[in-house]
Amino acid sequence: MSTSAPTWNERHCLVTGGARGIGLAVTQALLAQGARVTVLGRGAVATERLAVLAGNAEAATRLQAVAADVADAPAVARAFAEASAGFGAIDTLVNNAGQAHSAPFMKMDLALWQQMLAVNLTGTMVCTQAALPAMLAAGWGRVINVASTAAQRGYAYVSAYCAAKHGVLGLTRALALECATKGVTVNAVCPGFTETDLLKDSIANIVAKTGRSEAQARAELAAGNPQKRLVQPAEVAAAVLWLCQAGSGAVTGQALSVSGGEVM
Repeated sequence: MSTSAPTWNERHCLVTGGARGIGLAVTQALLAQGARVTVLGRGAVATERLAVLAGNAEAATRLQAVAADVADAPAVARAFAEASAGFGAIDTLVNNAGQAHSAPFMKMDLALWQQMLAVNLTGTMVCTQAALPAMLAAGWGRVINVASTAAQRGYAYVSAYCAAKHGVLGLTRALALECATKGVTVNAVCPGFTETDLLKDSIANIVAKTGRSEAQARAELAAGNPQKRLVQPAEVAAAVLWLCQAGSGAVTGQALSVSGGEVM
């Protein structure tokens, strides 16, 4: 079953982790199209902060925030109900919230393993379960999971993160098949090392553990990209935006790598 796509000014998009980094770039790209956007984060976002995130007064009227831990199903259900009460049924979900912590495999404890799975994988499942019923009822929807090149290849010292992101890609492909005849597409965007606060944390960790300078650590991360640079959040947002469009309806179950050719 499928119906015609809503126009952008009829759209209600929810972006988890939508107030910073890649999520903020996605939020601003969706607002620029005329959509209503809800950002979901672990803490409350002040109205004044929303106006700053939106960039202008008109866009601020189409931006709202709700709070929940993405791995807490009851809290997510309440947050999604609040979001829908404000802006109507959610037709586009961008699962962007995530964390990355590193440790050698034999020094990784169970708490770190479970945290990586909870935030990166379970959170994606919980939020998608909360959003999908309205999409199925409408016969149209978009689910975009912001994964990582860590969903497509391995990286040393982040085995838990890689396992979680590989899980996100498996979930994306399986759910895409379940929704294939129902007007809902499910895709993943897989950024390489991207200029975000998460990257800054990774650089700080490299500096602390190896003694390299910040510039050396940054160059080392950029060297893995064949373009020899870091990906910018706006570039990831552009890929997400394309998957949100009506014209991307024949694309589902895919992993779109935004990595300068690191993964082909």
